[in-house]
Amino acid sequence: MGVCENRTDDAAAARLAAGVASYGLGASQADILNGGRGSAEAAFARQVAMYLCHVAFELSLARVAAAFGRDRSTVAHACHIIEDRRDEAQFDRWIATLEAMLREAPAPARSPAR
Repeated sequence: MGVCENRTDDAAAARLAAGVASYGLGASQADILNGGRGSAEAAFARQVAMYLCHVAFELSLARVAAAFGRDRSTVAHACHIIEDRRDEAQFDRWIATLEAMLREAPAPARSPAR
């Protein structure tokens, strides 16, 4: 998919990352994208989704924060949590697989210019 070019793409990237995190963790995508904190499981899935958005789509922390309706410091915290977990070999393989899935996602279709 490459680098997102606008805020609409950022929101789409957030939804895609949330979908992948939802699939990988069994959390509800709606709970991941919800404005509240939610359960511990949903909060962790949201951290995974925000991390994936940052690393796979190369979005800045500020752009990820805007896409998820969160503060930049919340996204930074999420990224630190996930990076710390990457010291665990099994978790590192799992998150690397999710990251690769998103990096290989096709770019969103564009309407032809009129």
